[in-house]
Parts: sequence; C-alpha cells; structure tokens
Amino acid sequence: MQGTLLGVLGLALLGALHAQDIPVQADFQQDKLTGRWYSIGLASNSNWFKEKRHLMKMCTTIISTTSDGNLEVTSTYPKGDQCVTRNSLYTKMEQPGRFSYSSPRWGSKHDIRVVETNYEEYALVATQISKSTGPSTMVLLYSRTKELSPERLERFTQFSREQGLTDDEILILPQTDKCMADAA
Repeated sequence: MQGTLLGVLGLALLGALHAQDIPVQADFQQDKLTGRWYSIGLASNSNWFKEKRHLMKMCTTIISTTSDGNLEVTSTYPKGDQCVTRNSLYTKMEQPGRFSYSSPRWGSKHDIRVVETNYEEYALVATQISKSTGPSTMVLLYSRTKELSPERLERFTQFSREQGLTDDEILILPQTDKCMADAA
C-alpha cells in the first residue's frame, strides 16, 4: 500500500515536472494569433479522445481577444449530421503565450501553451489537463489553410511524441467541407 502511494506520488510529481518543460513561443504576440484557424492535428492520451478518435474531422476555430486581454476561442466542428459550436474563454497568465481554462462541464482545468507559431501559417499548442480522473495531455496543430507542409505535420508528430504520446494517440484530422462555412 505504501509503495503504491509513493509510486502514485512519484508519477504525479514527474507529470508536474514534465509540464514545466513545455516551452512557450518566444516573443509571443497575442494579436497575431487572432483570426481563423483550421484544426489539422490532434493528439491526446485522454479517454474521450480514444473513444471518439474515429469520428473526428477537421474543424474551424476563430480566436479573438476580449476587452480584458483574454482569448475567446470558438470552434465549429461536424458531429453526426450537425455542426456544433463550442466557445471557450482562455484566461491569460503572467507568461505571454500561456493561458488557463476551466471546464465546468467536464470538471477539468487546462494549462494551455502556444509552443510555437509563425502566426501566418501554423500554431502548435500544448495543453496539460487536470481532472479528478487523472491528468492528460493534448497537442493541437492549427493551420491558416486546410493543408500544411509535410515538415509541419512531422513537427507536430515529433512534438507530440516528446510529450509522451504514442502514435495511436496522434491524429492528422481528415479534411471535410462540412461546417467550414458556418464559422466564417
């Protein structure tokens, strides 16, 4: 029992230390991140991802800045024969390029970091999620267009692996035209 408790505490500490290793874009410029993005890649070790992976498709995300400097993130994605829109408020943290988000619906807290972006082509975003069922990691690859170079896709895959995600937890989202016009 005591060994198990120490093992769990050790894993929790290792997870916390690993979260500190996730870089944030140098000289992050929040205003350049705003606008329309397409979700090109998604990687996660969460249970919901494993259950829904086969249903996921590319979606559109609109990022805008609120009057108090936070980010309003609106994603529209196909779900069955409908388009679903989800709004999230990312609260800026002291470090530029780092945000927090709490989901009352899922009882989770998210530590979101813009890892790297050139603002005009792609953005790589990593999220550490804390939930009562345990921690998980999510990596998103956004693009200003529906396609990205093989080098950007490989960078996403490589970074996801560096976060401890396996190949079956990494997905390049299938393209779709469904729900894309709704997010204009």
